[in-house]
Amino acid sequence: MRYTRFEELPVWNAAIDLAVQVYALTSEPQFRQQRSLGDQIERASVSISNNIAEGFERGTNNELLAFLYIARGSAGEVRSMLCLLERIPLFQQLNRDIKLLKQKAERCSRQLKAWAQSLQNSEFKSERHVNKKTKRAGQAARERDEFLKELADIRAKSTVRTSKKV
Repeated sequence: MRYTRFEELPVWNAAIDLAVQVYALTSEPQFRQQRSLGDQIERASVSISNNIAEGFERGTNNELLAFLYIARGSAGEVRSMLCLLERIPLFQQLNRDIKLLKQKAERCSRQLKAWAQSLQNSEFKSERHVNKKTKRAGQAARERDEFLKELADIRAKSTVRTSKKV
C-alpha cells in the first residue's frame, strides 16, 4: 500500500499514541518532584512522530531513512528513560504503566526498523525522481507482470486438463 500522507502511516499513529500516553504518565503527581525527567521523556516521545513526519515529507528515500533512524533513536531514548523510572523508588507505583509504555516504544522501534530495511532493499528511489517517463515505465512493468501472471495461470490450467486426459 502506498501512503500519501504521514497521518496514514501506522507507525506514525503508534508513535502519536505513545506520546499521548507518555503525557498521561508525566501528569502523575510523582513527576512534580522530578520535572526534568518528565520534560525529557515527553520531548523524546514527541520526537518519534515528528521525525517520521519530517522524513516522510522530505521526498527522498535517503532523507526518509535518516529520519526513521533518528525516530528509532528517540524510541530507544524513551525506553531507556522508562527503564530508569522503573528503578527510581518514587515511581514504583507507576511500574505497570511504565512496562506497558516500554512495550509500545519497543513496537514503534520494531516497525521503524522494518520500514527502514524495506526502504534499503527497495529499488524505488523516491517521489522526487518520478516523472511522466518513469510513471509510464512503472505502469508498463506492472501491466507486463500482470499479463505474465495471467499467462502462467492459463498454462497451469492447460497442464492440469492435459494430465487429466492421460
